[in-house]
Amino acid sequence: MSERLKIVVVERDPDRARMIVDGLLDLGDHRIHIIAEETALARKVAEQRPDIVLIDLADPSRDALEELALATGPLERPVAMFVDRSDHQLTRAAIEAGMSAYVVGGLQKDRLRPILDAAVARFHMVQRMRTELAATRRALEERKTIDRAKGIVMKARGIDEAAAYALLRKAAMDQGRKLAEVAAAIVTASELLS
Repeated sequence: MSERLKIVVVERDPDRARMIVDGLLDLGDHRIHIIAEETALARKVAEQRPDIVLIDLADPSRDALEELALATGPLERPVAMFVDRSDHQLTRAAIEAGMSAYVVGGLQKDRLRPILDAAVARFHMVQRMRTELAATRRALEERKTIDRAKGIVMKARGIDEAAAYALLRKAAMDQGRKLAEVAAAIVTASELLS
């Protein structure tokens, strides 16, 4: 966490907010914005466009967790939540809401750096997994489309699977397009004609 970050701190209590800010400033020259009022939280966080969001809640409820998760955009940035008490259901709700870190025992100055580092690392790990999952799903859909196109070509030309694949590949190369694009065009054309 050596670079300068823009950090939003959601904290109602001005004394606790000051302690958090002091702890963050001890870690580096970060730009820190405090949001004390939770009304219109989503808009306030979006306006700030932070790199990370810290939320300090003394006594969270499941509804508060879900609302804060929606407002702070845990899929867009790391979000670390500090609570004074919790139970199994609240912990599960926080994880399901996408919190990068859910720390029970409240916020303490000396714990800020390792928790922020862990939250950022976990966020990036989850983002990589989401990207890989999306790419895998896209590849699977393309594979299904190519298989459908092969079947259409096999039936129309009376050829085997290898020959149909070779024909699709040649068409893609001749047209300077991806194999999946040519396959999708064949499937679309077939659907229009049937």
